[in-house]
Amino acid sequence: MVIVGGGPGGYEAALVARQLGADVTVVEDKGLGGSAVLTDVVPSKTLIATAEFMTTTESAPSLGILSSGDGGDGVGVDFEMIDRRVLDLAKAQSKDIRTRLEREGVAIVNGTGRLEGSGCVVATTKHGQQRLPADVILLATGARPRTLETAQPDGERILTWTQLYDLVEAPEHLIVVGSGVTGAEFAGAYQALGAAVTLVSSRDRVLPNEDADAAELIEAVFRRRGMEVLSRSRAAGVRREGDRVMVDLVDGRVVEGSHCLIAVGGVPNTEDLGLETAEVRTTASGHIAVDRVSRTTARGVYAAGDCTGVLALASVAAMQGRIAMWHALGDAVSPLDLAQVSANIFTAPEIATVGIPESDITTGKVRGAVTMLPLARNPRAKMLGISEGFVKLFSHRASGLVVGGVVVAPRASELIHPITLAIANRLTVDQVANAFTVYPSLSGSIAEAARVLHDKRG
Repeated sequence: MVIVGGGPGGYEAALVARQLGADVTVVEDKGLGGSAVLTDVVPSKTLIATAEFMTTTESAPSLGILSSGDGGDGVGVDFEMIDRRVLDLAKAQSKDIRTRLEREGVAIVNGTGRLEGSGCVVATTKHGQQRLPADVILLATGARPRTLETAQPDGERILTWTQLYDLVEAPEHLIVVGSGVTGAEFAGAYQALGAAVTLVSSRDRVLPNEDADAAELIEAVFRRRGMEVLSRSRAAGVRREGDRVMVDLVDGRVVEGSHCLIAVGGVPNTEDLGLETAEVRTTASGHIAVDRVSRTTARGVYAAGDCTGVLALASVAAMQGRIAMWHALGDAVSPLDLAQVSANIFTAPEIATVGIPESDITTGKVRGAVTMLPLARNPRAKMLGISEGFVKLFSHRASGLVVGGVVVAPRASELIHPITLAIANRLTVDQVANAFTVYPSLSGSIAEAARVLHDKRG
């Protein structure tokens, strides 16, 4: 096995292949863990974890917690220390992955890889080129931030999300162009860390591709905390004037700030991989086309992760990589089922989703039922001072099976798991409702939502 790319799709595939007895070589040029560990998931969520702590202090007065000192709130931010911790943690995680792979007997080549037909990878390293014949090849080359021709990052004031961690102090005024998941997460985090934030959204609301109720709640929270959200405002370009940045909008307005984050999606790293020579088909967007067991159109060549465009989640990349190896080596394998994939947006509060979206029910695509319970009525939420958030559960009317759910709450990423288990194991709402929950607990709202759906069959 030769695996090109050492991110979640690549290193998880390597571990499975070694477990099943294959000889495995991983080709990676930036560091084990890939962008997910070094510049994306791990560092961004580490930064957000610090920001989340700052948002929890909002409810302190209502809980009877008083500030101390000279009238301030007693909580400050050392931005240089935050970024140092972010980068140190990312490097440590990458080192841990390398150590694990080496311990399992995986050969690691530090360089880039290119297909030479469908049975060989040519690795380019600082020492020259190395041919790596292979029975099976996995491409897991990931993606990089998309930029705009009229908004070119300079790494100082105009930035992609991979460049943010070079800042040594909080931006005075951060303008975020793009209101998808990445834009919303960073906008919320930097506001919590003390920056003034303007979020430029070309759509009617933030998080336009997410659950409508969840997106509306998050936008309301952003505005309540003082963020300026410019809806239906498309950026025409970004320019720098000294130590200021100017974001020109298509309607002629100009937004001025100290820094600008370009968060307008990603571009697959599929150039110069030799895909044409190996007859690996790509989509119109440049992603590698794969089926549900990660096969490409070339025999013996698989692909996993963001380079496939299936779903830009580290968990999906890892599963695609595992599935590829299970399939290639003849082990038991189930094709990738996106209906069982839980996803989380690390805003404050978090938004977690799994299964079908509510729109499938409202449009009649699925004959289902919906219930939504606000967290404000949950006793544990009251004790914790949580007033914003909800649990939403979807069931199939004929069978009562749980088919989807949305949780908006602190640590929603943890609370979504029982709904994911219900979908994966084809549980009914009655089975979920009859399972014991701790009292008081936030998860009690999941069981309550299931009880509400008991009489929604027919």
